[in-house]
Amino acid sequence: MEKKDTIPHINVDYFENLTGSIQNGEKGDVDEVGYRIKQLREERGISIEDLSHLTGFEVSRLKDIEKGREKPQLGTVMKLSKALDAAVGRLVSGIGTKLYSITRKNERKPISRSTSKTGKKKVYSYMSLAPEVQGRHMEALIVQLEKSQDKEISVHNGEEFVFVLDGIVNLTIGKDTYDLEPGDSAYYLSTTSHFITAKTEKATMLAVLYE
Repeated sequence: MEKKDTIPHINVDYFENLTGSIQNGEKGDVDEVGYRIKQLREERGISIEDLSHLTGFEVSRLKDIEKGREKPQLGTVMKLSKALDAAVGRLVSGIGTKLYSITRKNERKPISRSTSKTGKKKVYSYMSLAPEVQGRHMEALIVQLEKSQDKEISVHNGEEFVFVLDGIVNLTIGKDTYDLEPGDSAYYLSTTSHFITAKTEKATMLAVLYE
């Protein structure tokens, strides 16, 4: 592990600059987050200008997210879910209908990719492990990351647990920086500034988000 005394610039959204090679699922499985955000906003009777005021995100950015031009990072989705008074799972992977979920290795559901704020760079991919569970307060994901030099602060409500499966993950929590190898894990409150990326060219981890 490495520890640095200086505070690096770290992510606004938890997976702001992460990417991966998860392949697309069936039509309708991937990249529906923007549609769900728009649908929920309209159900709540909230204008896009009001949502901008509630979240601090620019109207133009919110429009890009809703139209799918920008694929929002998970931290961004968590902020939007709070503003819309909804469970983050509804925006990430939809509303479940079951009391429990058994997910076989070959049945993991590709959910989304994310792009940079300009929409030009894919920055991470993830698969949901239990999207079928109704009323869930946690999201269990397999996240595929690539090394990224771009770092912005990530701070939002909730708690997070990560477990490294492959490669080396670089995690910064506040002033401390750690290299996590396969088998290593971390648990932290999302209100603590954090940034996570791959130190190797690619890395894979299990991530559990609790709102």
